[in-house]
Amino acid sequence: MKVRSVKEGDTEVLVPIPEEGANFAPSAAPVFFNPVMEMNRDISIAATSAFLNRMEPDPEKTITYVDALSASGIRGLRVANEIGIHTTLNDWSEDACELIKQNIEKLGIDDHTIASHKNANVLLHEKHFNIVDLDPFGTPAPFLAAASRSVINLLEVTATDTAPLCGAHLNSGIRKYAALPFNNEYHSEMGVRILLGKIARELSLYDKAMFPLLSHATRHYVRTYLHIRKGAKQADKMLKKLGFIAQCECGNRETKYGLAAHIGDTCSLCGKKTIIAGPLWLGDLHEPQFCNETIEELELRSCGTKEMSVKMLEFCRDELNIPMFYDQHLICKKLGVSASAINILITELKNNGFRASRTHFSGTSFKTDAKLQDIERIIVDIR
Repeated sequence: MKVRSVKEGDTEVLVPIPEEGANFAPSAAPVFFNPVMEMNRDISIAATSAFLNRMEPDPEKTITYVDALSASGIRGLRVANEIGIHTTLNDWSEDACELIKQNIEKLGIDDHTIASHKNANVLLHEKHFNIVDLDPFGTPAPFLAAASRSVINLLEVTATDTAPLCGAHLNSGIRKYAALPFNNEYHSEMGVRILLGKIARELSLYDKAMFPLLSHATRHYVRTYLHIRKGAKQADKMLKKLGFIAQCECGNRETKYGLAAHIGDTCSLCGKKTIIAGPLWLGDLHEPQFCNETIEELELRSCGTKEMSVKMLEFCRDELNIPMFYDQHLICKKLGVSASAINILITELKNNGFRASRTHFSGTSFKTDAKLQDIERIIVDIR
């Protein structure tokens, strides 16, 4: 296996070079390294560090982190090198494990870094880790049960199977996440909330609750950071934040909390038949203060995607923690009017007594607690 040296943040590692003429297919590569995910990793370093700053130091306890599906190992190697906590890098591939060992030695971090060659589920069922990071190629669904059992404080999950999550591959999404998604204008947020709903149900089996600190949909993936607390009562409260969305073709949508929610089959606005999505997470996606703390960590660090990452985190911090966003252009098309600048619409919504914000999911979209008829009236009045 040929390798080359790359530097991300303050960490320089060896990564595989794809064979000349071969397609860059992650599933076919001996060891997978994806340079496109640098932003994901930059934010991971900052978010993990921000979370550790919140933990009360205990000299008698070692904080442990596991990158359960390491591939080239660059994410876990950066955690070990740039944050300095006890890190386990695990991969089922012998080639990946050997490359990880080579990089551990090269970086001189062998005193607090372990290379593991196991099935990820076996490792996670064997040991508990303060921080569990799942970054698979594709769906994290097969690993969520083991990760939920293993994690103590912080669960970090990436999902790159956005088509099943967002409803484009409907049956696949139903099988993997035991939920029915919508493939509509807010499909990206739908994917985040379907994933969180699945994780919440898995955690509840171990009397654990999650408190989302940061969740975002970027390009082809979804990423979430979840503070974990132990206790049956906490888990019971968490499950009350699961529910369903009833959507009408007129654009009206209604949220119904609970796993046994009573949902009417007609729209309260126009009387037409609605369709239902869920179960999914209807609670908060972000903690604004944690977003600020992550931004502060990014500003202090050497990150190649710093400007882009900070901008995205600012959108997450400032967007309303309510489901789901509206697409201005879609509403304008329905009304037969041209769209104004998004900030003008948000200002007018606020001037009319509603809460409103932009959203990181889409540049033409917004969140508000206004009803659809009020949104449409304000859009027409602006023109």
